[in-house]
Amino acid sequence: MNYYRKVLLFVAMLIVCFASVTAVGPHVANAEGDSLGINAEAAILLDVKTGKILYQKNPDEVLGVASMSKMMTEYLVLEAIQNKKISWDQKVTINEYVHKLSAAPDLSNVGLTQGEEYSVKELYQAMAIFSGNAAAVALAETVAGTEKNFVTMMNKKANELGLKDYNFVNSTGLNNESLLGNQPAGGPKDENVMSARATAKLAYQLISNYPEVIETAKTPKLKFRDGKEYPNFNWMLPGLIFQYEGVDGLKTGSTDFAGYCFTSTAERNGQRYLSVVMKASSKDARFTETRKVLDYAFNNFAKEKVLSKHYQVKGKKSLPVVKGKGDKVEIYTKEPISMVMKSGEKDSYKPVLVLDKKKLTKDGELTAPVKKGEKVGYVTIKSTNGEDLGFILGKENKNLQVDVVAAENVERSNGFVLMMRGIGGFFGDVWGSVSSSVKSWF
Repeated sequence: MNYYRKVLLFVAMLIVCFASVTAVGPHVANAEGDSLGINAEAAILLDVKTGKILYQKNPDEVLGVASMSKMMTEYLVLEAIQNKKISWDQKVTINEYVHKLSAAPDLSNVGLTQGEEYSVKELYQAMAIFSGNAAAVALAETVAGTEKNFVTMMNKKANELGLKDYNFVNSTGLNNESLLGNQPAGGPKDENVMSARATAKLAYQLISNYPEVIETAKTPKLKFRDGKEYPNFNWMLPGLIFQYEGVDGLKTGSTDFAGYCFTSTAERNGQRYLSVVMKASSKDARFTETRKVLDYAFNNFAKEKVLSKHYQVKGKKSLPVVKGKGDKVEIYTKEPISMVMKSGEKDSYKPVLVLDKKKLTKDGELTAPVKKGEKVGYVTIKSTNGEDLGFILGKENKNLQVDVVAAENVERSNGFVLMMRGIGGFFGDVWGSVSSSVKSWF
């Protein structure tokens, strides 16, 4: 009987161990989130230079995004200005709907007078600094004619930018029931949704393609034409209640459905990070949890040189050359590669050489002439462990690629030399064939 009890106890222990492994196994990426103690439904952290993901918690859970969706509205406005479809000085006449929305209680707004003209710049600042909802609608109508058309543009642009797990139903991030019966898309109680990964990718593309967005986002107070000052909802800016060194953006958001959200970006000594915190428990919590994420970034990561300039990949220090005065050419990296990583992680990355197949013959040779500095491919670096979280834009990241070039000139041989080489090769082949035949006789 004692024997059977021991067996049952052993089996029970195995079941407990298996259950623990199963619970942890699929969520390796979130284990670090538990160690940071992030009190929010989802979060993610990026190095802005490369787009490398440094931390994530539930990054693909689809959640309400609230006014953080105005980052897409900002993107489309800035794109329209870049393409000269609208201008900063262009005047926008406020219609009855936008006026009434600007006066709606419990919504973030600057008052917009019906029939009065406001510049695109005024409306953009009202939207970006004080999260003005009516201003966002006015801009959407200016860019696309109607907010409904603009929402179509938002979803199309999201697809173009490679976002996944998203759906836009309006330009503001409000719940549709707050839009005074004027819903552009979706149901009467629908809201914009995105995952933390999609939100981070949008923010990353926004500040990468339109870095000027930071200049407006970092403004602590909006001085509007009505003589009032409207505080930025990003309370981590300098001089505000949760100020944090280096924070200069980007967008907050909150609704009953989305909870409290914040996409932040901060820069110190030339190193910029971007974080997203979604569905925090309170207005203050979205900032305290963002502080934890940014503290983790600035205290644990630093830029390390992974490969030096003129680095030569082991076993591929040269390439064979045909029709040249020399039969090979040395190759090396044109520039060094640096990357943000934790201390001691440098040895966890290896160089990978990718040659330009268009430059090579079917036998893997370059054809002379070859000029010094001529690009023959590139080197990138890849993680050798399974803990790497990858990059926000995917596996291939051009910011972690450096050109591989020829280290010297290889001139083309003249026609006579090439002809003699051809003749020599022909007779060499003939002699080899005859020699093999003779050997077979014996």
